[in-house]
Amino acid sequence: MYKIVSAEEAVKVIKSNDRVYVQAAAAAPQILMNAMTQRYQELKNVEVCHLHVEGKTAYADPAYRDSFHINSFFVGNNIRHTLAAGNGSYTPVFLSELPLLFKRNILPLDVALIHVSVPDKHGYCSLGVSVEATLAAIENAKIVIAQVNPQMPRTHGDGIIHHTEIDLFVECNEPIPTHDLPVSTEVENKIGDYVASLIDDQSTLQMGVGVIPNAVLSRLTNHKNLGLHTEMFSDGVIDLILKDVINGNYKAINPGRVLATFLMGTKRLYDYVDDNPFIELRASDYVNDVSIIKQNPKMVAINSAIEVDVTGQVCADSIGSNIYSGVGGQMDFIRGASLSEGGKAIIALPSITKTGISRIVPSLKPGAGVVTTRAHVHYIVTEYGIADLYGKTIQNRVKALVDIAHPEHRETIDKAYYELI
Repeated sequence: MYKIVSAEEAVKVIKSNDRVYVQAAAAAPQILMNAMTQRYQELKNVEVCHLHVEGKTAYADPAYRDSFHINSFFVGNNIRHTLAAGNGSYTPVFLSELPLLFKRNILPLDVALIHVSVPDKHGYCSLGVSVEATLAAIENAKIVIAQVNPQMPRTHGDGIIHHTEIDLFVECNEPIPTHDLPVSTEVENKIGDYVASLIDDQSTLQMGVGVIPNAVLSRLTNHKNLGLHTEMFSDGVIDLILKDVINGNYKAINPGRVLATFLMGTKRLYDYVDDNPFIELRASDYVNDVSIIKQNPKMVAINSAIEVDVTGQVCADSIGSNIYSGVGGQMDFIRGASLSEGGKAIIALPSITKTGISRIVPSLKPGAGVVTTRAHVHYIVTEYGIADLYGKTIQNRVKALVDIAHPEHRETIDKAYYELI
């Protein structure tokens, strides 16, 4: 029988100078995270590692800098302040390679904090809505503490673990954090129209959570036999699955199934994926592996950016030298789609920011990170059209990207670029 203790008792195993991994996104084990934070007076120099986690991150408070240091593999808004305050750092890593940091002992783990479904009659739990690098963390951490929750969906795939792989259980009964479906604007709807026009029947899609992905999905109701092989997804796919638009029949990898490594959405989504064999969540070193992704014919990767220069360099993780998010899985899927037979690699973004600044630029800001290189990108899409850059010269790229910039900025962008060379 597994050992059930209080959260306060469980986190006593965390010692000063330990490295702790926290399960990501909507599966972030808040009760354990908060209990760990309450020990701030007893702990020194604990490194807390994770991708983006939903909800509060009390341990990220700069007031606890002597107790906790955040090592983030993807920077969310709830820990962004730690980079400026100095009690947080960012580790650039492809999501496909994150599990290797633990498997190869590059980042040895002392404790893994996870969030699981209630064990079934055979003693197996599910990692629920987020698998990503958690399996590698469980396999390599010295101690595994699980927050066990009857409201955690039981998902199929890699994230099924036996209770004997867990050292301590903390019982809870709380809702999984939800994300409401965003309402798209006219600009985002136009981008959705253009992106949807690039998607052929029998394509396999990768897209994330957000306004533009949902705008694209809403325009695919007349498509046929689509597949989904994606890092993450939200509610926008449910109706397409129910209408048999997304059925996975032409996928080469896990055909007849939706494949992802984590998901976020409303309670409708969590109820839909619960014990649903059509949905498979697998580790990110499988889902995001380029050699696997590329096997799907007509693989379409749809990603976004903070800014794109007129030669096709894509900055998606920083504003200048200030880290805003992370590398994530963009390059994994851009490369996989590029190598797929009939595949398409798409970057979609509004032409300007909310304050009117052009996101198509003559050159990236000083210190900006190039997540997708000019050699990898195929299509850039804004509300003003599609720039097909694949196999095009720099001169042709400049013209194509200026043409889809906001009209008020086109002349300035064109002139500024040629003044640089």
